[in-house]
Amino acid sequence: MQENHEVMWKSSLEELVEGYKENKEGYSCIFCGENFVKGRIYQIDGELYDAYGAVSNHIANNHGETVDYLLSLNTSVIGISEVQQQILKLMSAGKDDKVIAKEVGIACSTVRNHRFKLREKEKQAKLFLALMKSLEEKTSRAINQTDIGIIEEIHTSATMVDDRYNITDQDREKTISTYMDENGALKQFPVKEKKKIIILGEIMKNFVRNREYKEEEVNKVLKRMYDDYPTLRRALIEYGFFERTNDCKIYRVKE
Repeated sequence: MQENHEVMWKSSLEELVEGYKENKEGYSCIFCGENFVKGRIYQIDGELYDAYGAVSNHIANNHGETVDYLLSLNTSVIGISEVQQQILKLMSAGKDDKVIAKEVGIACSTVRNHRFKLREKEKQAKLFLALMKSLEEKTSRAINQTDIGIIEEIHTSATMVDDRYNITDQDREKTISTYMDENGALKQFPVKEKKKIIILGEIMKNFVRNREYKEEEVNKVLKRMYDDYPTLRRALIEYGFFERTNDCKIYRVKE
């Protein structure tokens, strides 16, 4: 199964808004990858649902409305500023401009200015998507297809999006073969940022989403891979692969 961020990037606008992808077998949640098989009946909180009802219920109960889920992502991933993220969250909650201005600590005129900027961004995004789609159709080549490999997708919980994530599939294969043995153990933790991200992404394949891990459980997995497991654990937090509670006792795969 693809990582959920890869599924998200490859989804259509309509699928992103709905929160699921449909195929002949059933429905798949874009946000976490959980599948619901057509023809099967699901019992949820004492009620019976078909696959469509089950995936809709799952999204609502586990991820909320799409707008709220997307607004929970890192601002560098969704392409807006932190102030715009605050404003949009308040708009999503039904707040008017006066309340938004007060809660964010800006003038009402500034809220209106952000509305204007966001509307312009929306119009530009439509034209940009049309441009990229028509370019791909004309050249039969996706924009992330380079002469030396395919540029891979960034995980949606990345704390900062920059050139460190300009990683091709060949970069990944070479780095993994250099720094990891055939059993998945780490020979050495790389110094270069891009290689760190590749290795950390590979390490995360040992953890599953929607599950809480105690720190000792995380340590046990990481220790099998590398003696200096505290360094790996800190890096997984720093680069946005893991999130943990304030008391540092519980870890979850960050979405």
